[in-house]
Amino acid sequence: MLKIYNTDMKTGSFDMLKKIRKGCWIDVVNPTDEDIDFLTRSFHMDASFIGYLLDDEEQPRIDYDDDEDIRMVIVDVPVREKRKNAFTISTSPLAILMIQDLYIVTVSLQECEILKSFKQGKVKDFFSYKKTRFTIQILYRTATLYLRYLRILSKEIEKAENKMLHATSNRDLVNLLNIEKSLVYITTSLKSNEMMLEKFLKGNFIVFYEEDDELLEDAIIENKQCIEMANLYREILKSTADSYATIISNNLNVSMKFLAGITIVLSIPTIVSSFIGMNVPLGFFSSFDGSFPLLIVLSLLFSLLVAWILKKKNML
Repeated sequence: MLKIYNTDMKTGSFDMLKKIRKGCWIDVVNPTDEDIDFLTRSFHMDASFIGYLLDDEEQPRIDYDDDEDIRMVIVDVPVREKRKNAFTISTSPLAILMIQDLYIVTVSLQECEILKSFKQGKVKDFFSYKKTRFTIQILYRTATLYLRYLRILSKEIEKAENKMLHATSNRDLVNLLNIEKSLVYITTSLKSNEMMLEKFLKGNFIVFYEEDDELLEDAIIENKQCIEMANLYREILKSTADSYATIISNNLNVSMKFLAGITIVLSIPTIVSSFIGMNVPLGFFSSFDGSFPLLIVLSLLFSLLVAWILKKKNML
C-alpha cells in the first residue's frame, strides 16, 4: 500500500496527494510488486535496493547510493502484539529514504504506530519537505515509543508479582517468559539503534541544521535511557521468574502434603470397616444392637485424633 503526503510550503496544510511532488512524503506499507515498480521507475532505484527493505530481519544501519543520491536509514521500531491474551512486543524494521534532497520515502512491512501520529498531523513542527528533521523526529519518537512500551511491560511484571503467592499453574510462568522474550527483542533492537544513532550523529551521512542537533541528542538520550530500563527490567524479571518457579514448586508440595494427610485420615474408617466386614466372630459386637453406630463414632474419633496429630506436625 502506497500513499503520498505533502505539507504545503505556503499554507502549511498537510494533505494526501495522488501524484508525487517535490518535498512530499511517500509512505509504503507492505509493498506490492506494483509499489516496488513505482518506486524503481520514479526514482531510478535498483530493485535489489528495495529488496533489502523487505527483510524482516534487516538490522538498523545507514546506507547510501551516491549514483542516485539516495540516503537510507533503517531503524527497528516496536510492534505491539497480543497472542492468546498475552501482551508481547516484537520489533520490525522501518526504512527511511531521502532521495535527491527532494523526497522522503518510508518503507515498512506493517502499519507503523510511529508514523500514524505524523499522518494525523499530531507532531509539532513536522513538515514533509524538511527531510532531515522528519528523519530525526522519527528516530526520537521511536525511542519514546520504546519507553512507553517498557512502562507497560513494567506493569505486566507487577501484575505477575501480585499473582505469585497463589501461583500453581505453568500458565503464569509462560506469561513471564513472554515478557522476557519481549525484553530480549527490545534490548537487542535498542542496542542496534544506538550504534546507528552514533553514526548518524557524526554528520558525515547527511547535512544537519542547528535546530535539529538538540532533537537528535534527545533521541540518543532517550534511546540510552530505554536500554538502561530494559536491562533493569530483565534483571527484575529474571529474579521474579526464579521466585515464581520456586513458589509453584512449594505450592505443589503443600497441595501434595495436604492430599496425603487427607488420605491417611480417610483411610482409618476404611480399615475399621474392612476388619469388621471379615467373616470372623466378633464376640460382643455381634450381639450388641448399637455396634454399628459405636463403630462409626470410634472411627470418627480415631480419624479426628490422627488429623489433630498431623496438624500439630504441620502435615495437614
